[in-house]
Amino acid sequence: MSGDGERAADAVAGDGSATGAADRLATGAGADGSAQPGREPLLLIHGLGAASHVWDPVVPLLSPHREVIALDMPGFGAAPALPPEVEPTAAALAGALREELAARGIERPHVAGNSLGAWVGLELGRMGAARSVTCLSPAGLWRAPIGPRKGSGRLWARRLRPLVSAALWIGPVRDRAVATFAARPRNWPTAAARELVLAWIDAEGYDGANKAMREHIFDPAGYPTDVPVTIAWAELDQQVGPPKPERRPAGARFLVLPDVGHVPMWDDPELVAHTILAGTASGDLPTLAATYGG
Repeated sequence: MSGDGERAADAVAGDGSATGAADRLATGAGADGSAQPGREPLLLIHGLGAASHVWDPVVPLLSPHREVIALDMPGFGAAPALPPEVEPTAAALAGALREELAARGIERPHVAGNSLGAWVGLELGRMGAARSVTCLSPAGLWRAPIGPRKGSGRLWARRLRPLVSAALWIGPVRDRAVATFAARPRNWPTAAARELVLAWIDAEGYDGANKAMREHIFDPAGYPTDVPVTIAWAELDQQVGPPKPERRPAGARFLVLPDVGHVPMWDDPELVAHTILAGTASGDLPTLAATYGG
């Protein structure tokens, strides 16, 4: 494997200790989901077919340093879908999240996202609604629209949901399901793996968001220069390849996350947390980076 970026390595801020139980919708925030003074707000955005719970392993590592808000995108998890007349593009999803943040009294947080959630984060940055954007294996940075997917197991999974739900309690079945997006399936607790797969099956907004994602691409032209962007590609990603330099916002920092898959949060929570903290920090953090050659 070779790359023209950096290889994420060591810890950055604090000791990475946990701070207790987390509210998925507003971890570390006020009871009404509003950001509290003292720590800068950080919005976490899940990928296509997932929900905010996918961030559970990294939230305790981030919350000592940031006011963490993990929201479900429209049509995923507990969030209602966008109106039928609104195409659920990354920009439209970003606009809905911006409105939700405004309702909570949160303006211009740092943003970190995974896959489609990373693309949504980039659109928040373009809107001026993000202080920084950290992208974990972002969608949309391919050179041309990828078009419809040929075949999908989701239709059958929905029809057989009770059987799928029961089968996911079996270790080898769980591992096989998780292996499509994770490099270390056995790191995933059975409950977390089931929750993610069932979220994919149940997501009201999946079909529309998947279609829009495949019909559009992210446009890096004219991206705001006052929004620092970190693009961190998972080395063992089976879903998306590393974006070419011309497909990234000008000045974006590019990292390779070693030994993790497309959804890296359970593969290596500490690495993901450190990468996000570095992406949301001011100035250079040389302890995080080692040249990645090959």
